[in-house]
Amino acid sequence: MGKRSDEVQLPEVGEGKRGEAGHLGYLLRQAAGAFRHQMDRALADLGVTPPQFAVMTMLAAYPGISNADIARLALLTPQTVSVIIANLERAGAIQRAPHSVHGRILQIELTEAGRSQLKACRERVEGLERELAEGMSEVEEAVVRAWLVRVARG
Repeated sequence: MGKRSDEVQLPEVGEGKRGEAGHLGYLLRQAAGAFRHQMDRALADLGVTPPQFAVMTMLAAYPGISNADIARLALLTPQTVSVIIANLERAGAIQRAPHSVHGRILQIELTEAGRSQLKACRERVEGLERELAEGMSEVEEAVVRAWLVRVARG
């Protein structure tokens, strides 16, 4: 078990309530936090945070998407998305272009540099996801995916 300076015994990941005997919600949050930490490390030298990666992914997947929809899909607040969009624009990863029909509306799109950066990020994240599924059969992975979707749907 891990220790704190006042000698209270804290369980390590996988022990006690941080292990298989723990509450499902806590274990889900613990796993999500661990994956987020892995993403932080994997993307750091590319200068991209996991929330920036999520925003860039949504922009690539859904051209013309609104900031509000990005926030919903990326599980971020609208305020956070606004800051991320500004930072990505400043970094040259995205640009605002007039809408093809409604010229006064500016749509956000990835620049060539942004697409290249997203591709590099995606390769690393896909590697992490392969590690997540390592040791699982296709059936087991399908069960986990279905369960996660069911949890998300509520």
